[in-house]
Amino acid sequence: MITLDDVRKWDKNDELNEYKSEFFLKEDSIYMDGNSLGLLSRRSESALQQSLNDWKEHGIEGWTQADEPWYYMSEKLGRMTAPLLGASPEQVINTGSITTNLHQLLATFYNPEKGRTKIIGDELNFPSDIYAVKSQMALHHLDPEEHFIQIASADGYTLKEEDIIAQMKDDVALLLLPSVLYRSGQLLDMKTLTHEAHKHGILVLFDLAHSIGAVPHQLDEWEVDFAVWCTYKYLNSGPGGTGGLYVNRRHLGTHPGLAGWFSSDKEKQFDMDHELTPSSSAGAFQIGTPHILSSAPLLGSLEMFLEAGIEGIRKKSLVLTQLFMDLVHQELKGFGFTLRNPVEKERRGGHVCLVHEEAASLCKALKSEGVIPDYRSPNVIRLAPVAFYTSYEDVFNVVRILKEIMQKEKHKSFKNERDIIA
Repeated sequence: MITLDDVRKWDKNDELNEYKSEFFLKEDSIYMDGNSLGLLSRRSESALQQSLNDWKEHGIEGWTQADEPWYYMSEKLGRMTAPLLGASPEQVINTGSITTNLHQLLATFYNPEKGRTKIIGDELNFPSDIYAVKSQMALHHLDPEEHFIQIASADGYTLKEEDIIAQMKDDVALLLLPSVLYRSGQLLDMKTLTHEAHKHGILVLFDLAHSIGAVPHQLDEWEVDFAVWCTYKYLNSGPGGTGGLYVNRRHLGTHPGLAGWFSSDKEKQFDMDHELTPSSSAGAFQIGTPHILSSAPLLGSLEMFLEAGIEGIRKKSLVLTQLFMDLVHQELKGFGFTLRNPVEKERRGGHVCLVHEEAASLCKALKSEGVIPDYRSPNVIRLAPVAFYTSYEDVFNVVRILKEIMQKEKHKSFKNERDIIA
């Protein structure tokens, strides 16, 4: 039996506990939606304010004379992000959005020819990735019904790696998968999938939106070809925060499919030559001018990741999600809840997937009680205890509040349908 005293003892011994005060947390509220939008930290606020001050003080000279010169900020953020990916810095760049970056990599490296036309994806992926694949296929005058293989899920929540591997054949050009499934929180075996894909000459591209900042990666060691991610979830860069991409060094030097001014070698860029000299690093896959005010908060946030270390963050995250699962079994029996995230540590991302037929109304009831969860159609309550700012007592209290809602049927006063934004 897990008690309040137990979790309070865990909090006292938590090595990451000091970071909770770094974030702006509302009093009498428990934030469980960091896998959709991470919270603002004091360091991110300070970094953004510094860039605003640089703009105010230096004007155009901020590109080279700012406290953090804007001209080099994307590369600096790439270097700071690289340790979270197990990557060397020249392969990582902070740029664009996750979907823009996906389009860039598909436009550059998806070259359907000589019998290799197909892309393997899955039916559980976030819609944006599917839209990108289908639109890129349309540009090549290919029918997605024939050339886009979407791996089916046996249970509607998870994927089996063996089902994915079974579709890896010599007519497949590229494999595009999420590292962590956004509904269930399943963590795929990226190492094995990459190894098996490469046996067939298939390029591998992972969407790391729900793993970066919560799960360690070893992209270089696994020999992953490409990756994209957003930074506003676990990396806490803020709404619309600038995304990132990874290109394995063996692909560096490839001319970008979607070239732009900031694809340039930085020493050549201001020559204004109409023939592009691309950067020799992942910077070649930038397109437009860096979004400085959407990038600056990441300087402060990544500083904390480098201090704490992603292994320690993952360790606490696993304990938090395990505590959630244990408390659901302990306190919520008989109320119609089902856990649909994998229970094994090596298959679990950073959030818990709690399924209930009245999930939408339960999320509204939780919000009315000061708990901020996330609803995903048709029946999923996602709860993300973020290692930096979630305590063990927070998890305990969320389950306690949810139990009280069920006992008193507080959710019955809300419609069981999603709001405009779930």
